Amino acid sequence: MNSLETFVKEKAKSLGFEECRITNTTEKWEAGDRLTEFVSNRYHGTMKWMETTLERRQHPTKMWPGTNSAIVVGMNYNPVSDPIKDLEAKTKGNISVYAKGDDYHEVIKKKLKILATEFANKSKKDVKVFVDTAPLMEKPLAEQAGVGWQGKHTNLVSRSYGSWLFLGVILTSAELLSDDRETDKCGSCQACIDICPTEAIIAPYKIDARRCISYLTIEHKGLIPFEFRKLMGNRIYGCDDCLAVCPWNKFAKDSNEIKLKARQENELPALVELLNLTDDKFRKRFRKSPIKRIGLNQFLRNVLIAIGNSQKSDVAVKYVVPRLDEEDYVIRGTAVWALFKLDPNLFRQERKNRIKNEKVKDVQIEWLRPDQ
Repeated sequence: MNSLETFVKEKAKSLGFEECRITNTTEKWEAGDRLTEFVSNRYHGTMKWMETTLERRQHPTKMWPGTNSAIVVGMNYNPVSDPIKDLEAKTKGNISVYAKGDDYHEVIKKKLKILATEFANKSKKDVKVFVDTAPLMEKPLAEQAGVGWQGKHTNLVSRSYGSWLFLGVILTSAELLSDDRETDKCGSCQACIDICPTEAIIAPYKIDARRCISYLTIEHKGLIPFEFRKLMGNRIYGCDDCLAVCPWNKFAKDSNEIKLKARQENELPALVELLNLTDDKFRKRFRKSPIKRIGLNQFLRNVLIAIGNSQKSDVAVKYVVPRLDEEDYVIRGTAVWALFKLDPNLFRQERKNRIKNEKVKDVQIEWLRPDQ
């Protein structure tokens, strides 16, 4: 291994990255064909940006013709407890492990820019930095570089860190020596497929994002289809089931990055407390958090579904009823469903009053058929 490879790996380790491996970016790969099939089948749902950037996403050289190598880094965010157990706390909000601390995009990008700058200064070559915000497929690159392999849930799995790795990539014009790629070690296991509550993993290595709770709670902007609401349970931002059940997690090590560790207020917060958030309080509470990106209204929609799935509660009803007259139709419609689940008798009373006073508005299907 020459000095450039040694330099970048040692520097990456000093910055807190547990993994740093290298791969060639000019070779042909099958990832582009798989992405094209994914989009053509409409599995991407309302993520229109996947369509508009499809050509650039198909291969690293499509996005940057000057690239020759990719430096792929991984940062561990292994949770201290089993996320699946949090599903039992029906009156509490279940937030995905990756979103309980500071926004990983900012944490990793800051360190990655330092690494890229020092590498560029030493190599005298061009570099570009990516942390899940540009049309670059990081997971296939990570597999090719030997960081891990894409499991049957389509996420990256590592022999050393299980399913809990954040990825970052530096593309460079430098021609570097590639590391050996990782081989698939899922074997006959299909624990991730079996545990998915919405059957979003439609076949090994194939996912329909339209059925995925992470997609529904984060990317999907409108009313969530009835068929998925009960299945969402208390999940208000993301879902960790397929990651948490992976047997390779037994090798995962504790995370060393303090900024990625869960904030206390994000560990199973009370749902009624979250439903009472104003826009200002929402922004302050989730400052530097990826949750802030979805906005208050979408967040309240998720919270209302979780409340509808909670046990019957007079306190919860007290906070749900005012949301029946929200200006945002998504919040109104979801509040109707939540009220029906919490107190069918009160729901029928409110429905009667609103139909009589012609206040059903544009969510009448929610009032007329609330439990499809």
